[in-house]
Amino acid sequence: MRYLEPAELEWAAAAIGRISSAFTARVVGQSRLQETLMIALLTGGHVLLESVPGLAKTTAAQTIAHAVGGTFHRIQCTPDLLPSDIVGTQVYNQQTGAFQTQLGPVHANFVLLDEINRSSAKTQSAMLEAMQERQTSIGDHSYPLPDPFLVLATQNPIEHEGTYPLPEAQMDRFMLKDVLDYPSPAEEAEVLRRIDSGIFTHHSEAVVGIADVKRLQSLVGRVYVDPAIVNYIVGIGYVTRHPNDYIDPDLASYVQFGASPRASIAFTSAARARALIDGRNHVVPDDVKALVHRVLRHRVILGFEAVADDLPVERVIDAMVGGIRTP
Repeated sequence: MRYLEPAELEWAAAAIGRISSAFTARVVGQSRLQETLMIALLTGGHVLLESVPGLAKTTAAQTIAHAVGGTFHRIQCTPDLLPSDIVGTQVYNQQTGAFQTQLGPVHANFVLLDEINRSSAKTQSAMLEAMQERQTSIGDHSYPLPDPFLVLATQNPIEHEGTYPLPEAQMDRFMLKDVLDYPSPAEEAEVLRRIDSGIFTHHSEAVVGIADVKRLQSLVGRVYVDPAIVNYIVGIGYVTRHPNDYIDPDLASYVQFGASPRASIAFTSAARARALIDGRNHVVPDDVKALVHRVLRHRVILGFEAVADDLPVERVIDAMVGGIRTP
């Protein structure tokens, strides 16, 4: 594999810098969300966000989409939402006497699925095909999705009545899961100032193109990952599956299932993207450590006793990561 040249690193830093500037011009704070969305953009992964309403998730997704010149669609998930409402359907044309295919809103570069757990299991399965296969099936035909294709799904941690919990198979398809918190008073005051200035009444201009995004994605694949880092990533996954051998037995008893090998794949891709965002052509252990919560919090499954004891999954993850040696 040919590793990144200094000129390529310089170009990538300039392109990423333009996207980041466009993001910070409209979204106040949320630096980790910015990094999460950038990692997803550079890797083609999907993101699951958990937060209360009103924390700029839609604004963030729209801003990234407009910054790269991509298409953006928002889908509000409800219990009566049908698969055809998302992927599209065939409509009879009386003038021609034939059926015409109308593609649904999932056919966009950036798709925001608001409160995904409010959609039924059948609708979630249709989204699963789109996320994993990068295509939709309408009638007897399959329709490829745009490239790049990124799903940003949200969940509200407060209201669970009338929801359909995501199955583990679909949760595993999300590369990262991030949990957003309220802004600080200074950040909230800045939001009000920007609203008064009218910045949110106009769409931001594209600062890079889709071709630039595809080039960035190809550069991510050439970021060097040392074998010691690979062993570190695999070791973290192994510990999640055998917690009794590495962490306190009381904590280990809460763990029902560990992370699948898809977590190791997500770690490697996300760490490479984070290194490129940081201007490096190689991954360091800190890249992996910075991602452990986002990669594992939806893949390490705890039993109902953890909910009863109010034990956050992040505490278990930290104990797991602390149980192996950092290279």
